Order: sequence, then structure tokens, then C-alpha cells
Amino acid sequence: MPKPHEKIENIQSRNARVEAEKAWETSKTRRACIAVFTYIVASLYLAFLGVPQFYLHAAVPTAGFLLSTLTLPFIKKWWMKRFYISEAGNP
Repeated sequence: MPKPHEKIENIQSRNARVEAEKAWETSKTRRACIAVFTYIVASLYLAFLGVPQFYLHAAVPTAGFLLSTLTLPFIKKWWMKRFYISEAGNP
């Protein structure tokens, strides 16, 4: 059985890992990487299909992704205030 100080160290380690993962999920680096990969995949797919000016058309899903990352934080705050907090019984 782990000792109390080992349990505390395990909890602190877990909390640090969770905070790092949360920071990554909301980071601009992650958003940029996904946008670049989306553009590359869409470009390759459209080029394979023979779409003229595929490089311009590939910007559409990339822009959609970037716009969604800008609006989702607002929607999340609204949802949490409107639904989650009221369901949990908090005002």
C-alpha cells in the first residue's frame, strides 16, 4: 500500500499531466498544426481528383476549421452557463 506522501506525489504528477494536456488542447500551436495538415490533405485529395486550382479550394476546409476554433470557446461558455451549471444544481 502506497504511503500518504507517495499518494500526494502521484496526484500532483497526474494533475501536472492533465494541465499540460489541457494546455495543448487549447494551444495555438495545435490549431496551426491541424490547419496545416488539413490543408495538405485537402490539397492532395483535390489534386488527385484533378480539381483546377486545388490549392485555393483546399483553403475552404482549413478556413472552416480555423473559424470553428474561434467560435467554439464562446459556445462552450454559453453551454456551460446555460446547461451544465443548471443541471448540476448550481445557479
